[in-house]
Formats: sequence, structure tokens, C-alpha cells
Amino acid sequence: MPASIPEADRRHRASAAFSLSFLSLVFSITAFSSSYWCEGTRKVAKPFCKGDSKGDLCIRFNSADGNSSQAVQYIWETGDDKFVEKKFHAGIWYSCEEMINEEGEKCRSFISLTPASDRGVLWLSIVAELLYVVLLLTGNILMSVEICYYSSVIDGLKINAFSAVVTVLAGLLGMVAHMMYTTVFQMTVNLGPEDWRPHTWDYGWSYGLAWTSFACCMAAAVTTINKYTKTILEFKHKRKKLERSFRIQYKFPDHTAPEKVCNVYVNSFQNPTDDPAHALRSLRHLATISVL
Repeated sequence: MPASIPEADRRHRASAAFSLSFLSLVFSITAFSSSYWCEGTRKVAKPFCKGDSKGDLCIRFNSADGNSSQAVQYIWETGDDKFVEKKFHAGIWYSCEEMINEEGEKCRSFISLTPASDRGVLWLSIVAELLYVVLLLTGNILMSVEICYYSSVIDGLKINAFSAVVTVLAGLLGMVAHMMYTTVFQMTVNLGPEDWRPHTWDYGWSYGLAWTSFACCMAAAVTTINKYTKTILEFKHKRKKLERSFRIQYKFPDHTAPEKVCNVYVNSFQNPTDDPAHALRSLRHLATISVL
């Protein structure tokens, strides 16, 4: 029963790392494909009313009293009344804004809005985001293999080490990609086309989701590294303890004999489902043969 406790703990840690990595993958794909990284409003002039259209979203000059001095004076004294705020949202791929007096949105490629001097940085951000998603997917596959299919602790440690490296690299790429997009968007706000520059803006839910994905990715990497380190320390501790106990109990004439016996113990981890009592009996038998 005591031998199954470390095994269960390793399973729990592996499951926790896989859950965090899977959440990070889902969040990153959702954020990457959406256009709500930044949201805000644009202040545009109201169009002239057409036909019988009425409302606050257009200026009507064609009325019967359109030439009256009072109407003209009202329009020019209340300058804000000539403008309307249009909501917009932008992502890595495209930017959309609502249409006045019409339903729906008008979308444009965000790459075409970016200043020419910053398009290279934007493309680097896109490539980094794609690599981030690919590495997260690779890490998820490795972690699922570690949980479901490995047959020994040694094999699990090898997969665990590789998945930790992949997850850490994914987190670093994700952080760089998010920071590069933030820089490009701020430059586009200042130097972008006049018919796009926002009046007010702030980061949207996709931007928050992207950084949440990064946080989950790093948490998964820390959990994976912690599991690997703890397993290695358990091996070293059990090896030293077993070697010490056999040296005291059997007083080996050969100083390397306890180490050879410990190697048998380590090899017994190749099949964690074996009865631990059986492994200990085998070790005692080998020790007796060595003494003789």
C-alpha cells in the first residue's frame, strides 16, 4: 500500500499539468481566432439623412425649415451634435466597426491598417502565435501519452522532461507574441489611417484570454518540472536508503555490491504494478548470494 502512494501522487500531478496545458491551448486558439483584442469607439461625422429617414444618427437639411437661421445656428453651436460614436473591435486578423443607420458591421484586414514600418513586427507576432499553439498542442499530446500509455516510471520521466521543455518554450513564445501585438496596435492607433483611428479604446476579452492562456501554460510547465524533480529526488533518496540498509545488514565485502543491488531495485520500477514485497525478497536473495 505505501508504494502506491507516490504513484498516485505522480498521476495526480500529471493530470493537473495536462488540465492546465489543455486549458491554455483552448484559450489560445479562441483568442487567436477572435477580433476582440482591443475595443473602443470612433468619432465620425453624421451623414445627411436620406429620404424620410429620421433619428439622431443623421443630419437633416432637406426639411421645410432647413434654411431657417435658427436651425443653422443650432447645428453650429452644438458641434458635438454633428458627430456620432461608432463602436469598433480589432484583433490580429481584422478590425470591424458598426455601420450607421444600417445593421451589421464593416470589417477590414488589420494587416492593411498597420503602418508599413510595423508590418514586419505584426507578421512576427502572428508566426509566434502559431508556434505557441503548435507547441501547446505538442505538449498536450506528450502529457496525454505520459498519463495513459507509459509502462514504467523511467519512460514516464523521459516524456515528462520533454513535455516540460516544450511547454516552457511555448510560454516564452506566447509572451513575446502578445507583447509584440500590443506594440503594433499602439503604433497603429497613432500612425494608422485617419478613417480608422479610434477616439477611445481599451483591451478586450480576447486580450485577457490570451494572457490567461499564457498563465495556464506557465503553471502547467511549473507543475511538470516539479513532478520531474520530485520523482528524481525520490529515486535518489530511496537508492541511498536502500544502499545504506544493505551495507549495514549484510556487511558486503565488496564495496560496489550494495550499488549493484540498488540497480536491481531501480530496475524494478520498470514494472510498477509488481508486488513490492516480491521485489524486496528478490533483493534479499541477491544479497545472500553476494555474501556467500
